[in-house]
Amino acid sequence: MGTISLAQVDPRVVSFLEKPRKMLINGNWVEAVSGKTFPTYDPSTAEVLATVAEGDKADIDLAVKAARKAFDSGPWRKMTASQRGRLIWKLGDLIDEHVEEFAYLESLDNGKPLTVARAADVPLAAELFRYMAGWANKLEGNTIPLSVPYTPKARYLAYTLREPVGVVGQIIPWNFPLLMAAWKLGPALATGCTVVLKPAEQTPLSALKLGELIMEAGFPEGVVNIVPGYGETAGAALAAHNDVDKIAFTGSTEVGRLIVQAATGNLKKVSLELGGKSPNVIYKDADLKTAIPGAASAIFFNHGQCCCAGSRLYVEQPVFDQVVEGVAEAAKKIKIGPGLDASTEMGPLVSEEQLARVCGFLDSGFSQGAKALAGGRRAGDKGYFVEPTVLVNTKDDMKVVQEEIFGPVVAALPFTDPEEFVTRANDNVYGLAAGVWTKDIGKAHRTAELLRAGTVWINCYNIFDAALPFGGYKQSGWGREMGHEVLNNYTEVKAVCARI
Repeated sequence: MGTISLAQVDPRVVSFLEKPRKMLINGNWVEAVSGKTFPTYDPSTAEVLATVAEGDKADIDLAVKAARKAFDSGPWRKMTASQRGRLIWKLGDLIDEHVEEFAYLESLDNGKPLTVARAADVPLAAELFRYMAGWANKLEGNTIPLSVPYTPKARYLAYTLREPVGVVGQIIPWNFPLLMAAWKLGPALATGCTVVLKPAEQTPLSALKLGELIMEAGFPEGVVNIVPGYGETAGAALAAHNDVDKIAFTGSTEVGRLIVQAATGNLKKVSLELGGKSPNVIYKDADLKTAIPGAASAIFFNHGQCCCAGSRLYVEQPVFDQVVEGVAEAAKKIKIGPGLDASTEMGPLVSEEQLARVCGFLDSGFSQGAKALAGGRRAGDKGYFVEPTVLVNTKDDMKVVQEEIFGPVVAALPFTDPEEFVTRANDNVYGLAAGVWTKDIGKAHRTAELLRAGTVWINCYNIFDAALPFGGYKQSGWGREMGHEVLNNYTEVKAVCARI
C-alpha cells in the first residue's frame, strides 16, 4: 500500500505527536491519576503514532467535579448568551486557522485521505461551531394563557424558560473524530452546559488539539474537559457517574445499550446516535449516470465507516445488472493507500479489530452463497486495508444484509415490486438513513414518506449541513444531532406561573 514518512507531515503536527499527550481537566493539561498512558496507532502501518494519557474512573471523577463547579458557580453561567456565542464562534474561526494540523491529525490517526479531511471534516467542524454560536441567544421560552376553572376570578402570568441541562458527558466515535466532537460540543456550549468529553481510544488526537483551541479561545476553566481513555473504563465511568446530568453517545447500538443501562443510576438524560444498515434504492427510471457513482459513494465514502452508509443497495430488476456492474467498476478503480498520499481515495480501516470484523463479515457472506463482483478480501499485508467490495447473490436474511458491517462492503439486491421493496427496506432493526434515486419526483417523495429512517436523501447521498437534523428511528438511536432539533437534547423546560 506504500508508506508516508513523518518528514512529509506539517512540522507543527510532528511536534504535537512527539510529546506524550495529556488530558484537559479544569483548564489544565494533566497526566492520568494512575500515570498510565496508551498508544494510538497509524492504521496505514499499524505502528504507534503517539502516546496519550489513559484516563479512567479517577480522572473522570475529577473532570466531572470541574464541570460541576464550572456550571454551578463559575463565570460560564454568568456570561450573557451573546458572550457565549462569541466564544463558540471564535472556536470555529480558530479551527479554520488550523485546518492543516487537524487534517493531518485526522488522516494519521483515523486513516482517512488527507484531501477528504481537509475538504470536509475540518471545515464542517468549524461551520458547526459557527452555526451553534448563532443559537446561543435565541433559546426562547413562551407565554401561556391560563384558564383555571377552580380559580375563576384569578389572573396569572405563565411562561416557560429554556435552561441548560447541566453537566454533560459526551462519548464520541472514531470514524469522524473532530467532526463528531463538534457535533456534540457545539450545542452543549450554545445552551450553556458544561462538558466532559471522552474521545474514542482509537482516535484521541484531534480532540486533544481541539482542547488547546478551546483554551486559546478563552472558555473558562472546567467548561470543557477532555479525558481520553478506553470505553470499558473511562467511558463506562462517565456514563454511570451520578453527578452527570446527561450523556450523549455516538457509536454502535451494542454499546448504546450499555450506555442506557449505566445511565439508570441517577436517571440521567440520554441521547444516542447509533448504527445503521441503510437501504439505497435505485428505480429503473433513475438517471444512472448519477445514480451509479452516487451508490458507490454512498458505501465507499470514509471507507464505509459511516453509520449511514448505503450498505443495502436495492435495484429495480430491469437495471440491476447495469447498476451493480457500474458500482463494481467504480470499486475496482478506487485507489487504496495511506491517507497522506495525495493519490489515495480510500485509506485503511481504523484498527486491527475493525479489519477482523469486516473480514469476518466477508467470510460469512461467502459461506452463505454471496459472490463478490469486486473486492472481497484484505488488501496487502501491512496496515488495515480492505478492498472496496460489491456483493451479489445476497438474500435479505443473510448476516451481510441484516447487520452493520461498518466497512466498504455493499450487498446488492434486486426487486420487481416497489411496494415489496419498501417492506424489505424497513425490515431491519435500524432506521438511520436511506437513499432514493428516480426521475419521478412524486415517487421519490412517496418512497421517502414510507421509509422508516431519520434521513432520506433523494438523488444524492451523504449530504450534511449544520442546519439539517440527523438521527435515527428504531435501534439507530434517540434524539437528533444538528439543526435546532439538537438543542432539545441539552435543555430543560421550566414552567413559571405567577398570580397577578
